[in-house]
Amino acid sequence: MKFLLNDKIIDDNTLPSDFTALRYLREKRGLTGTKEGCASGDCGACTLLVGVIKEGELHYSTFNSCITPVQSLSGKHVVSVEYLSEFGGTASGGLHPAQQAMVEHHGSQCGFCTPGFVLSLAGLFENSQSSDKAIDRESVCDAISGNLCRCTGYRPIIDAGLDMVRTAEDTQFVELMSKNDNVKSQLLAFREVEKPASLSNQSYLQPTTLTELLQVKTAHADATMVAGGTDLMLENTQRFHDFGTLIDVSHVAELKQIQCNGTTLTLGASVTYSELEHFSKTRYPHIYNLLSRIASRQIRNRGTIGGNVANASPIADLPPLLLAFDADMQLVKTDGSKRVVNINDFYQGYKTTLLAKDELIESFSIDLTKLNAFHRFYKISKRMEDDISSVMLAVRFELNHDKISDVRFAFGGMAATPIRAVTAEQSLVGKSSNDEQALTQAIENLRSELTPLSDMRASSRYRLDMACNLIKKAWLELNGTQVPTFSGHALSESVLSLGNEIKGQEGATHA
Repeated sequence: MKFLLNDKIIDDNTLPSDFTALRYLREKRGLTGTKEGCASGDCGACTLLVGVIKEGELHYSTFNSCITPVQSLSGKHVVSVEYLSEFGGTASGGLHPAQQAMVEHHGSQCGFCTPGFVLSLAGLFENSQSSDKAIDRESVCDAISGNLCRCTGYRPIIDAGLDMVRTAEDTQFVELMSKNDNVKSQLLAFREVEKPASLSNQSYLQPTTLTELLQVKTAHADATMVAGGTDLMLENTQRFHDFGTLIDVSHVAELKQIQCNGTTLTLGASVTYSELEHFSKTRYPHIYNLLSRIASRQIRNRGTIGGNVANASPIADLPPLLLAFDADMQLVKTDGSKRVVNINDFYQGYKTTLLAKDELIESFSIDLTKLNAFHRFYKISKRMEDDISSVMLAVRFELNHDKISDVRFAFGGMAATPIRAVTAEQSLVGKSSNDEQALTQAIENLRSELTPLSDMRASSRYRLDMACNLIKKAWLELNGTQVPTFSGHALSESVLSLGNEIKGQEGATHA
């Protein structure tokens, strides 16, 4: 393991595979500015800034250090809060603009969460400087979506984020990280001297090609595979389970691809939520809006599509999306043989899938004609960001001369596995897109077909009512009705205006 921690090269091969970055900073390096709040990636107090070279430039992302194996940071530039304060961001050695703005706007009280907020804002600032993107309220809220504050309140913190550019101008800020050629040269040097993972005798292996991954998996049959580790590492931090050998698949080139070949979209299993979010922003805005509701920016920077699916959690948000598009999964065995499984057949029961022990997910394929059909995704949760779905619905309608030729209702958070409401779907096939009687029948069938679970997030009755209402909402949108839709992104003026219009209509009705 070799990485750049602030301005020092770290070369350490003595650590267990599951030793977290948080523990490493605090216990091994005495960098106690990074805090442990929840040890589950929820509160953001442990946020780190991690830089990698992309297209010749340093790009910084925020990670939850409490659930990030420190060895996964090999080859990267790791920035802790001490780097910003000690080395400063001005010619005179003052504070970084994120820190200075937090001071000026009184964005801290007890201070426990402040380092995490500062690094989230610093990452936003650094990336905006290198890409010339403006910092607005939406980008600030997105940057701090995984940072919880229990005493200050978010208004002064958001104000600080919005004022970072002005602060930088007033303090004659020198771009310390994003233009640092020395950092780039050291990271490039790390790449050149790295040993192939298949030749390493360490307990944390990082193959970079599919061939190498299969060799490593064959040699270490009992090893655990990890990508983002956003759920797996909770076994370590919450249940105190010690892992043996970990195989990190997040650097395998074949698993990182996003490709359109004319008829099919192929998504590699190690594509992160943030990478899919970036790809979808202009192409598939409804997917983009759903992704903004999944966890937080820190989690989306680490979590992967394949991990979300293979984990087989009933509350995962991507399986319903893939079910709605009838995605095919490419699975590969350690001997190199491959097979294709449709995601409708993948889940066998709670935390049980068709995936064999010597097999892994390579990619997902979606027919572009299905992506071009009407689709919507609705997530019901108690918070907009960083929360688990009580009900998740992915919908797809295909029309042929104003008649519904195909339909998918795929749910998450309802049962032991992600499920489809097949009987409700069939109620609408062949019917006119605006047939209200067909909609009523579909909802009746849905109530007979589904028996949602009850837990601390929602009762069975609530989940069923929400499922019925969401199907009606999708049907209304299919027929051109504009309905309020809220995502993790800032509300547009049109949505706000629609909300006021609906309130006005309700007032007139009750009057």
